Amino acid sequence: MSNRIEVFKQMLESDPTNTMVLFGLANEYLKAENYAEAIPALKDYLQKADDEGAAYGMLAKAYEKTGEREMAKAAYEKGIEVSNAHGHPSMAQDYRMTLDLDYAD
Repeated sequence: MSNRIEVFKQMLESDPTNTMVLFGLANEYLKAENYAEAIPALKDYLQKADDEGAAYGMLAKAYEKTGEREMAKAAYEKGIEVSNAHGHPSMAQDYRMTLDLDYAD
């Protein structure tokens, strides 16, 4: 486990509602390919933050890596909705393309 993960975890202990720290922790888990830890961290972040779409893509990728295709698909769909609502049509388009290419079954 990286030192950065430990630092983020310690920061969260003193400030559990800090969404930037939660996002940072989730991102470190993804970098470390620790998808089992990234998923709950991202879900926690998404419950607390007004994410503009990026975290949904991260969550979808983590679900893909753990073989949870239906959960990944749902995360991409929510990411499309949220990124459009926040004025990020190119992000929504990227997610839509991924769904069309990889989830067209």
